[in-house]
Amino acid sequence: MGTAVLGAVLRDMVGDDAVVDEVIAAARTSPEVARLPVAENRRHVAVLLASGLASFERPGTDPPDHDPVAALLGADRAEQGVPLTALLSGVQAGRRRALEIGVDRGRAAGVPDAVLLDALLHFDRHAGAMERHVISGYHTAQLELARTARDARTQVLRRLLHDGAEALPSDEIAQAGLDASARHHCVLSEVTDPVRARALERELAVPGALFGLVDGRFAGLTPRPPARPSAGQGPLVLVSPAVPLDGVPAAHRLCAAALATASAHGLSGTRRLTGLAAETALAAQPALAALLAGELLGALDPSDDFHRDLARTALTYLDLGHRLDLAAAALHVHPNTVRYRLTRLAGLTGIPDALDDPRVLPTLRWWWALRTWLDASRSNGTVSRATQRPAGSRRPGTE
Repeated sequence: MGTAVLGAVLRDMVGDDAVVDEVIAAARTSPEVARLPVAENRRHVAVLLASGLASFERPGTDPPDHDPVAALLGADRAEQGVPLTALLSGVQAGRRRALEIGVDRGRAAGVPDAVLLDALLHFDRHAGAMERHVISGYHTAQLELARTARDARTQVLRRLLHDGAEALPSDEIAQAGLDASARHHCVLSEVTDPVRARALERELAVPGALFGLVDGRFAGLTPRPPARPSAGQGPLVLVSPAVPLDGVPAAHRLCAAALATASAHGLSGTRRLTGLAAETALAAQPALAALLAGELLGALDPSDDFHRDLARTALTYLDLGHRLDLAAAALHVHPNTVRYRLTRLAGLTGIPDALDDPRVLPTLRWWWALRTWLDASRSNGTVSRATQRPAGSRRPGTE
């Protein structure tokens, strides 16, 4: 009886996002693991939890001699440049947190301690075997990388993006194929899979460019901006203005901040870093954004579909340069409908004076408040498909 109850508890854990988030938080106590995208940490935790569940559902069996999923995790971390000690630290921290949650939930469900102890001992054997497979995959990939010049170039790229040109001898920079006297565009993408990263590298390759996986994401330096499809097509790729090599770490940090903002808003395709300047800067001040939205848009009810239509219409109108015709086309309504909604919004918030104000700051405040209010409504699950921002609407200057 206790075994069946514990099995149900463990299956619930694997499918519980709150549990996964807690285990991810434990794994990210390792700074090198925390540099990876959360999606990579989630894949890491999925391997851990699946291994634990599989061990419980095969009582009395020995751990498998080979675990290709665990080995692939180790190989990917080697190619992403995560030190093995950091990888194992993250695996073990996540493993401990998963065990703690399993014990707490098992006891709360009335599972006898003897059943819990037996299951934990069995899990520990399987988890130890999984770690060995991760290490094996890591070492195998590390040996393969060491046989190529790619790894040496990628190490140069990582040091340039993290520490700058001062941290490297000029001959190492030259051997990596970079001109230390030239200015380079910093490139950062949401792509994390090594196979997709290599395909993207082939697509973006130009003489004098250097690409690789840095902190788990595809990144690089290139003497000229990528000639790729425009915004909305392909994976999200951010490109900074050209900077000297000693300015690369700052550009990389800004790209990382902008990538998080762009990804949160579902953007894709190639984007200029400077085109996302306002969104990135404003995203760094969530408390101020909430205060602003509350002050300017406090009369709106996020559960009211019509109020959300009003806010979305005003934001689209601002995004498209105060053009009624463009806003109407983006929203698939008549221009008179846009004008009517703006008038109704005026009655609630007084926004039209700001919409027609030629000064930048009043308009920016309303734009920020509207965007914050709509984003908060989406996060609370109150925005329907019909009231989401149309594809292609943007703040002037973005791409």
